[in-house]
Amino acid sequence: MIHHASCPVCESGPVVPSFSAKDYTVSSERFSISLCANCTAMFTQDIPSQERIGAYYASDNYVSHSNTQKGLVNRLYHRIRRITLVSKRKLVQSHTKRFSGEILDVGCGTGAFLNEMRGAGWSITGLEPDDTARKNAKQLFNIEPQQPNDLFTLPEKKYDAITLWHVLEHIHQLQEYVIRFRELLSPDGVLFIAVPNYTSYDADVYKEFWAAYDVPRHLYHFSPKSMQILMDHNGLEVVRMKPMWFDSYYVSMLSEQYRTGKSNIVRAFFVGAISNLKALFNVGKCSSVIYVIRKIKN
Repeated sequence: MIHHASCPVCESGPVVPSFSAKDYTVSSERFSISLCANCTAMFTQDIPSQERIGAYYASDNYVSHSNTQKGLVNRLYHRIRRITLVSKRKLVQSHTKRFSGEILDVGCGTGAFLNEMRGAGWSITGLEPDDTARKNAKQLFNIEPQQPNDLFTLPEKKYDAITLWHVLEHIHQLQEYVIRFRELLSPDGVLFIAVPNYTSYDADVYKEFWAAYDVPRHLYHFSPKSMQILMDHNGLEVVRMKPMWFDSYYVSMLSEQYRTGKSNIVRAFFVGAISNLKALFNVGKCSSVIYVIRKIKN
């Protein structure tokens, strides 16, 4: 069990208890969430160690590992994924200014995004801790992800793009990983990090029931300010923020289930739409944000 006396994001304090949230996916346990007064990051307290947290992913409903289409929300997830895979590929191509190159996807799940990039002419490398996800990647796409610790043996300055799609919030060794990403990027390489944004409207509506808190699997809960501070602390800079419009609807549908015990698609769509409207002129208020990141040039 890990309890943070100082902020794991900016490595300072003070930190103050904020509220508690329930694990609706596996254990039904409650976990407290603290706030850093300095960088505004929030983080889950008393989390399982890296060796023990695997049990909290052991659910057929964890779609990024199982590829399940059980239930309305997961079926909608698969329908939308085809659209988002293409948009992610175009985003990488746009910001790297490349139509081929070397890409590393950290937490690649079942390999759908790597398959998309390989089809576009990129050389792919994937890292994935979950055994089921790795087996599904091999079965579905003939992709064989490596273990997460292989990150520290990969060749430096090799990758034109490194991507983490809703992964950074799961990583115990936060500072070590971010440092390593900088070392692995080619001189003009680009790091893409997508994470939920607890400063969004839908997070404010659902509060402790907001599905993107996803305790204890989500170790950190980022704001745009905290992400910028984390990157700056490690020789990187956020050069652009991009919205993930579909996430507000997906998260709102799950949040409705958590709050009321049943699906309410109409209300979830309404909350998601309002959240996106509020983010239309301020990407930093979107339900999930993609941060486009480069090395700070000396």
